[in-house]
Amino acid sequence: MSWAQSVTQCIQSGGLLASVEDLYESNFLIEHADLYASKTNGFWIGIYRNVNGQLLWQDNSALDFINWAEGQPLGDELDFCVELSAATGYWSVLPCSSQKGFICKKPKNASGHLNIWILLTLVLIILLGVGFMIYFWFKIKPGSGTGGEVRQSSRQLEYSHALSAGDKGSDAASNEEKKEHSVV
Repeated sequence: MSWAQSVTQCIQSGGLLASVEDLYESNFLIEHADLYASKTNGFWIGIYRNVNGQLLWQDNSALDFINWAEGQPLGDELDFCVELSAATGYWSVLPCSSQKGFICKKPKNASGHLNIWILLTLVLIILLGVGFMIYFWFKIKPGSGTGGEVRQSSRQLEYSHALSAGDKGSDAASNEEKKEHSVV
């Protein structure tokens, strides 16, 4: 693939062309690139020249570690794309349209820890909500109008009904007494 196609592939997979930050990382890449030396003789890495002519990694970090092949880079090429040699591990400038393999580098996944914190926060919020619901349910239930007042008002209704029935009975008794008096 060309350098531009390689950049696109890396971005689509969630990474960037590899940056080499130190000798340890360089040795790691050389060791693993050697496994693919039979398929390709070099791999694109993420060095580019910005509009000011400064060399940067694709992630915009500074070029602190270098491992140029002898005689590289060759001046101020406009078409500035860098390959890592699978055989030697040294870097060389090539035309960006050259067909090479490529090495992508993905950022370390810190979102796994973030997801755990989000999950723990949600569980805590849910537990607090359930706790408040239970607290208010027990606090409101004994003094609420749902149970106690209904029973009390039904007792008052029975009592007032009994009184009114008793009054009717006394009226009936007084009427009978009147009849008795009148009969007598």
